[in-house]
Amino acid sequence: MVIKNVELEIVCGVTSKIPDTELPEVAFAGKSNVGKSSLINGLMNRKSLARTSSQPGKTQTINFYNINKFMYLVDLPGYGYAKVSENEKKKWGKMIENYLHTSKQLKAVFLLIDIRHEPSANDKMMYEWIVYQGYDPIIVATKLDKIKRSQIQKSVKMVKEGLNVKPGTKIIPYSALTKQGRDEIWELMDELVGYETEKK
Repeated sequence: MVIKNVELEIVCGVTSKIPDTELPEVAFAGKSNVGKSSLINGLMNRKSLARTSSQPGKTQTINFYNINKFMYLVDLPGYGYAKVSENEKKKWGKMIENYLHTSKQLKAVFLLIDIRHEPSANDKMMYEWIVYQGYDPIIVATKLDKIKRSQIQKSVKMVKEGLNVKPGTKIIPYSALTKQGRDEIWELMDELVGYETEKK
């Protein structure tokens, strides 16, 4: 998809009702410091659309980015950040659960995992939770530029085994620096939201 325009159209807080949108949605979930904002900015070819922060846990809302008036990219709150109170964490968890449960237009959930480390307990919980809600998460293994090329296969295997993914699960290594993986993610998204068929 050639991005002609992107706008942050809807922001949902803890008390907001999940909007009933008419466009297909693709959601992105991930731990607070996994590089979600960098990925979203990279996908949109924008420098600071999603605010990256030196303080993880900044996304405390569900943000709906309207792309070309054709689809929404939905940024879910970062989970598992230690400095946030348990109460806050529960609220965000409820928000994410509510969204996964009520969105009528959600086509897929991309789950971001740091390729350098074994998935954390929070990552595993999030993966299982997305599966429980009826989706097959697509895994984006971020921070690819932080490891050597020779370690990629081993690291992907570690993510796969750590999450105990379902057979056939897609794992896409991604680098915010080189944008490796960007085209593959877009190809999948185009397919998911029916962009190719629309063009034909």
